[in-house]
Amino acid sequence: MVEISIFILLVFMIIGMVFVLEMKNLLSAVVMMGAIDFGLSVIFLLLSAPDLAIVQIAVAVISLVIMIRATIHREIVETPSQESTFSSRVVMLCFLFLFFILIYPAFSLLPIFGEPIFAESASSSMKYLLEGMTQTGSPNIVTAIVLDFRAYDTLGEAIVLFTSVLGAVSVLRYRNRKKPGSST
Repeated sequence: MVEISIFILLVFMIIGMVFVLEMKNLLSAVVMMGAIDFGLSVIFLLLSAPDLAIVQIAVAVISLVIMIRATIHREIVETPSQESTFSSRVVMLCFLFLFFILIYPAFSLLPIFGEPIFAESASSSMKYLLEGMTQTGSPNIVTAIVLDFRAYDTLGEAIVLFTSVLGAVSVLRYRNRKKPGSST
């Protein structure tokens, strides 16, 4: 049942992406992207990964606010000619066909949904599960992995996220700065 729900959500997300590509209003496209991001967080919840769902919602909200701020006063209207629309669609269909031809071998190598990917003895995740409580003292294995076993990775991800938010804020605030020589 979970697989069917995930499949339905993925279909709606793909349809939403097609709408985003075809929308003329930038603000509507940004709002639709936010809905797609929240669909991904629901998929994470269905896969019993609430920590990923929370991170996905946080990133979706931050990026949605930044994109709305960036597009609220801009309206880009394109009027493509009939020839360029037809040729761009043909190119897009060729790339999609090529993508599916190249990605099929990778999908055929994936295990069946729900089966373990690695053998139990060789898996680092089994080591985390078996020895995590004794080595860290944390009753929550996710916290033990994130803060003890993978602390440097988590710190690096937090620094990257913080730096990207600072960069976006500085770019978006550039327009509101006073120009030198202006009295107001």
